[in-house]
Amino acid sequence: MEKGMESAPRDAAAVRIFPPAVPVLTILAGTGLQRIWPIDAAAVLPAPARHWVGGLLAGAAILGLGAWAVSLMRKSGQSENPWKPTTRILDYGPYRFTRNPMYLQMVIVCIGFAILLANPWILLLVPLCVWALQQFVIRPEEAYLERKFGAEYLAYRARVRRWL
Repeated sequence: MEKGMESAPRDAAAVRIFPPAVPVLTILAGTGLQRIWPIDAAAVLPAPARHWVGGLLAGAAILGLGAWAVSLMRKSGQSENPWKPTTRILDYGPYRFTRNPMYLQMVIVCIGFAILLANPWILLLVPLCVWALQQFVIRPEEAYLERKFGAEYLAYRARVRRWL
């Protein structure tokens, strides 16, 4: 770099992990723990009811909330990829109720899989999933949005909850 030339800050959030990996690892870890230290929960909601309830919950989260949020993001000319620039704050659709509909969807999918698989371990790991998403994805995104949009983002943050 030449003297006097400084590089401009990158126009993207400093997210260091691939967000969908967090719920995938939560489900895989819960599945592994269930094999090592099984907790019997099949009697709580027997099959096929748990398959329907868990499947519908996970499906609704993915095809409803997640697809809706991604669709609105793309229609606005933005990417759902946290490493790409954000050009505006979306405050309609699911973004009226939660600042993080895609991450909320990921957590709901974990809960759906816990029910579907009758796996209490996945359910027990959901708070860790929420914490990891919040620490390693949401906080860097929020810092970026506050830096980029200032008062506009702060007003949005004051009106809309992070999760629900």
